[in-house]
Amino acid sequence: MITTFSQLASPWWLLGLALLPLLAWIHHRPGRLPALTFSRLPTRARRTWRIHAPFYLRLAALACLVVALARPQLGYAWEESLTEGIDIELVLDISGSMGAEDFQPKNRLTVAKTVMQEFIARRPADRLGLVVFSGSALTRAPLTTDREMLRFLVDSLELNTLPDGTAIGVALANAASRLKDSEAESRVIILVTDGVNNAGEIDPASAAAICEGLGIRVYTIGVGTKGEVWVPVTVRDQRTGRSTVQRRLMNVEVDDELLAAIADRTAGKFFKATDPEALRHIFDEIDNLERTPLQVKKYTRFEEAFEPWAGSALALLLLPIAARTFRLTLEP
Repeated sequence: MITTFSQLASPWWLLGLALLPLLAWIHHRPGRLPALTFSRLPTRARRTWRIHAPFYLRLAALACLVVALARPQLGYAWEESLTEGIDIELVLDISGSMGAEDFQPKNRLTVAKTVMQEFIARRPADRLGLVVFSGSALTRAPLTTDREMLRFLVDSLELNTLPDGTAIGVALANAASRLKDSEAESRVIILVTDGVNNAGEIDPASAAAICEGLGIRVYTIGVGTKGEVWVPVTVRDQRTGRSTVQRRLMNVEVDDELLAAIADRTAGKFFKATDPEALRHIFDEIDNLERTPLQVKKYTRFEEAFEPWAGSALALLLLPIAARTFRLTLEP
């Protein structure tokens, strides 16, 4: 982003403007050249501006010249960020259990989406990607710096848009495949889930081994409270074919041991979020752990802008001569 500003290279010349009122007072002081003032003025002339106009034009020319000597400059400033950045894959569970209503204001998925949006906004120098999963995994966004697109995709996530289940291994392998060709100094996966791996052809241990081999660090977050929670469930009536949403009490277990093992093997860290505030603090901690080394170089360029003032001064000096030639003004 380029910003513009103006400045004066030699502002002390502006003190010369203080002479202008003094010169005007001398010009109009009582008793100044009365004979010369009226000796060339025709008796039919009633307007004194024809006498004083040349003086004020020269006074204006002097003012423009003083400003030109102060050397006005137009500055252009811009910044250049020098950083290799971090490539981060956000992996989010969108299975039906993420609709559990123990996370207010609505459910676990809604809170997770809000916290992710805040995290994305705080990572301007990094590339981020998005993988969602339940019984299978899907890449919703490749690694990108397009924050608006990412925020839109996260906001549009809904429950039960993939086959039911929790395929943690497949999701982790999918995210690793997106990072394997990355040349970033640091590559990170943030996995958010509330379930136990029960689907997919790749087991989580194998996926963790892949991440370890690629040098990818995995932060795992298990969300949800212990015990039974209300979960919206879509029920289809076999007779009418109509689907309705019913709230049922369910005990959703999180495989904390598995998530901790994945994080430990990849030099990451396991977190447990039992409420929205805890989830927000976890993302804040990850944000602090994975800081991008950012160097900013500032550039400034100046362009001289005195030419219009100098040109105006010359024009104002020549104007009385032209006016006198065409008898538009009268000088004493």
